[in-house]
Amino acid sequence: MAELIRQADLEDAEAIARIANDMIRDTLITFTCEEKTPAALRDVIGERGPRYLVAEIDGQVVGFATYGAFRGGPGYRHTAEHSIQLAPAAQGRGLGRRLMARLEDVACADGIHVLVAGVSGANPGGIAFHASLGFAEVGRMPQVGRKWGQWLDLVLMQKVLSEAG
Repeated sequence: MAELIRQADLEDAEAIARIANDMIRDTLITFTCEEKTPAALRDVIGERGPRYLVAEIDGQVVGFATYGAFRGGPGYRHTAEHSIQLAPAAQGRGLGRRLMARLEDVACADGIHVLVAGVSGANPGGIAFHASLGFAEVGRMPQVGRKWGQWLDLVLMQKVLSEAG
């Protein structure tokens, strides 16, 4: 099987929407209940450019990773929050690790000092995944999310990418 990690292009929006919407509909790993549209994703892909990556297996998009602003204001310029999702069939192959490694390289080149992950407390696999990549849990916000009639914790994790100031 041929695996590839590359910058997303506008034609990837439908595949990304399928992956994201499966997670939105079927899991508690994201707090949102609003599905993504390919049109909205094309806007984000166009805006983020090299900060939006996809993973392919045999030419099919099976995952994505991206980052954007953590908070507004110039004081947060060197901190970004990322998102990563893989289709279930693509998990457990090391593809997520390679996708994150490439995203971290892009972030470093972009002057990002810290990457932040906001992980659902209902996603222990996501917490373990990030911890295995060197992300440290720096905060837990109990019951700040709500989906399917359940209160959900937000686990904040971060990784310092560079010591340079």
